[in-house]
Amino acid sequence: MADMLTVSPDADVAPLGPDSVSWRVHADPMMWIAGLRALYLQALHPRVIRGFTQNSDFRADTWGRLIRTANYVGVTTFGTVEEAHRAAARVRRIHERLDAVDPATGERYGLDQPDLLLWVHNCEVDSYLSVTRRAGLRLSDAEADAYLREQRWRAWLVGIDPRTVPATTEALAAYFDAARSAAAATPEARDAARFIVFPPMHLALNLTLARPGWAGVGAIAFGTLPAWARRMYGIRPPIPRVGTTAALRALRLTALSIPRPLRQGPHVRAAKRRISAAGA
Repeated sequence: MADMLTVSPDADVAPLGPDSVSWRVHADPMMWIAGLRALYLQALHPRVIRGFTQNSDFRADTWGRLIRTANYVGVTTFGTVEEAHRAAARVRRIHERLDAVDPATGERYGLDQPDLLLWVHNCEVDSYLSVTRRAGLRLSDAEADAYLREQRWRAWLVGIDPRTVPATTEALAAYFDAARSAAAATPEARDAARFIVFPPMHLALNLTLARPGWAGVGAIAFGTLPAWARRMYGIRPPIPRVGTTAALRALRLTALSIPRPLRQGPHVRAAKRRISAAGA
C-alpha cells in the first residue's frame, strides 16, 4: 500500500494493474447492478443523502450522474496515475465547497468530512464485491481481502486516511455493524430509492419494455442489500433471496455472451491498448 500512496502522479502506469483483483471486479458486467445497490446503501446515511439532495437535483440529471460516477470508477481503476489524480482532484474540490444543513438542529456541515467519505467508499466497495461474487465472479476469501486492500488507493485519492479503511471483509462487516446505528431510511432516502427504480425516461421508452425492465433491475439490486438495510426501508423484496441470486447469475451469463470488445467499457479498452503499446 505504501508504494501506491507514494507513486509519482506523473508516472504513466496504472495504479492497479491487470493482475489486480480490482480489474477483475470492476470489469465485471454486474458492476451496474452493484452501482445501484451502492446508491441504495449510501442513501441510508442521513447526512450523506441530505448533502446530496440539498446540493443537486438528481431528477434533472439522473443518467448524467450515473455516467459520471461510472467514469470516475473507471478512471481511478484502469487509468494512469496522472488521470486518477486529476479525476480525484475534481471530486475533492467539489466536496470542499459544498455543505448541507441538518434540518433537526440547524447545524451546517461540510461534505468532505472523513466519516461521510468513508461511508460512501465502504458502501461502494461492499456493493461491488458482494454483487459480483454473488453473480458468479469467482473470488477466494483471500482475493476478496486483496480487493479491499487495493481499494484503499481510491479512498486515499478522495482524502480518506487509508489507515481508517477496512482492508478485510471481516473488518468491513465490523464497520457496518458499528456504523449502521447512525443509518436511517429518512424521507430523502426513500425518495431516492423510489427514484432509482422509476427514473425519468423518454416517452418513447416508456411505451416499450425499458420501463418494466429497469424496474426489475432496480428490484434485483434492492434485493441484494443486506437484511438490515432492507428492514430499514421497510420494503419486502419482490424476489426472494434465492431468486435474486438466480437472476443475478442469469444476467451475468447473458452479459458474458456478448463479444468482449462490445461489453467492455472504454476505460478497460484504453488500459489494454496502453499496456499493449508499452510491451511492444
